[in-house]
Amino acid sequence: MNLSVRVDQVSLEERASALATRSLKKASKVFGLRLAVSMMDLTTLEGKDTDGKVEALCYKAMLPSPRDRTVGHCAAVCVYPNLVSVAKRTLRDSGVLAASVATAFPSGQSPLDVKLHDVRRAVEFGADEIDMVIDRGAMLSGDYAKVFDEIAAVKQACGAAHLKVILETGELGSYDVVRRASDIAMSAGGDFIKTSTGKVQPAATPAVTLLMLHAIADHYRKTGKRVGMKPAGGVRTAKQALQYLVLVKETLGDAWLSPNLFRFGASALLNDVLMQLEKERTGLYPSIDDFSKD
Repeated sequence: MNLSVRVDQVSLEERASALATRSLKKASKVFGLRLAVSMMDLTTLEGKDTDGKVEALCYKAMLPSPRDRTVGHCAAVCVYPNLVSVAKRTLRDSGVLAASVATAFPSGQSPLDVKLHDVRRAVEFGADEIDMVIDRGAMLSGDYAKVFDEIAAVKQACGAAHLKVILETGELGSYDVVRRASDIAMSAGGDFIKTSTGKVQPAATPAVTLLMLHAIADHYRKTGKRVGMKPAGGVRTAKQALQYLVLVKETLGDAWLSPNLFRFGASALLNDVLMQLEKERTGLYPSIDDFSKD
């Protein structure tokens, strides 16, 4: 793990901007939009969440487009730990995974034993995936060993559940720190690295996502292990989703164009993608009111 890597900000941002201008033919566009749906994690993380709201979100994840049942299911539904059992019961054997935030999300400001208990309980309730937050205070103060050790302990507490490590890039201050945090998260055992909680701005951007994809590429070359990537927060339109898929293909190749290795945090994205798919299928834009808001 090399923590001295320096990021060329100008080159990174120019490359991200150039890739965002790629044009796609209709067949590739439709393929990409359908793929994007399969990569979406539908999320509800509010204090007013109820069993009914989680159930409705699960039904939407299982059948995103009642108008076009050839559109496949989403990747996962992410909820707070005490609602994991509701999601798991509703999703059954649909292929949609039950995910849960943990480790004192979104701040991460709790003692390690509390964070680990949070993780273990979510797994006991049935979580297939755990989204943890790193200790940004430790990261920014240079206590990299603490960051590493906490991620490694959480990974162990996950058991068979996959671990997504949220860096909260909007709080890390520079591309250099984001790169260091990415390398630490992967070396400590994270199955995915994720930009953001969605609670802090800026969240996902093409440039920070490209940076993290390069970190994943370097990690794969060194270790042979494929780590996934999830931009979350700020990806709101079908056009943006396609741009992110271009970043993935150009940086990591086709192997990462799978829900197993790439996800979108999709609170505001799914309906726009469905509208674009409907337009490509029928030639007409549907009304946003034709799609559920859950």
